[in-house]
Formats: sequence, C-alpha cells, structure tokens
Amino acid sequence: KGVKYGEIEALEKLGTNIGRNIKVKQYGKRCFIETMPSDEDVAMANRGLAEVTEAICSGKYDLVILDEINMALYFNLLTLEDVLNLIEIKPDNVELVFTGRRAEKEIIERADLVTEMREIKHYFTRGVMARNGIEK
Repeated sequence: KGVKYGEIEALEKLGTNIGRNIKVKQYGKRCFIETMPSDEDVAMANRGLAEVTEAICSGKYDLVILDEINMALYFNLLTLEDVLNLIEIKPDNVELVFTGRRAEKEIIERADLVTEMREIKHYFTRGVMARNGIEK
C-alpha cells in the first residue's frame, strides 16, 4: 500500500521509542490497483521484495510482516516462485506474517498458521469510505 493508513498512524502515535523497534516500509503508489498493474507497480513491488529479503536474512529482525502480499500475488505484482523462495530462505528464528485475501494454495500449504477473515457485510459496498479511528 502506498497510502498512509490506520496502522501507520497508530505506530506514529506510540512515539519515537517505537521507531527503534519497529520499521515500516511501503512499496506502492498512492492509488489502489483496480486493473492490470503497470510496469512501475511491478518494479516497486519487486524492489520491496528485494529489501524484505535482505531484512529477513540480516539477523536484525525476529518478525517481518508483509502486509497485503497475498493481494500483490493476486495482482501479479510478484511471482509465486519469488514469494515461495522467500519462505525457503527464511532463517529459523524469523517469523513471517503474510496478510491479504486470496492466499495461494502453495502459501497456505507451507504456512504453520492460516487464519481466514471473511466479509459478511461491509458498509464500503454502500459507498461509505474509511472512517477516522476505525480504518484510518
């Protein structure tokens, strides 16, 4: 996601001490992809994957969260092979968390824990945008 969203704002409100323990990097334009991704979208996602790969192998992090990586796969921003390789090269002491809908079956098969949240009803379908303090 290239937009500032609720999780980012929450971390900022926790103060400067949190910055020593939590690093947030975003790779994407300010808009959501609704059709085919552009070459720029793909390049940004792959730059992000390269940096994440380096971070995972650096020994500096115990937990790495790849927010919406499943949707990045769905939109063909990344290849399944590259993401599966990330899982394979991960050191044993690093926990990876992948988020987003539409997880590939190969990701699910390799995961130790899979949780599915399923929308039953959402006000967004009635045109209500993200609300302060809830989604942003």
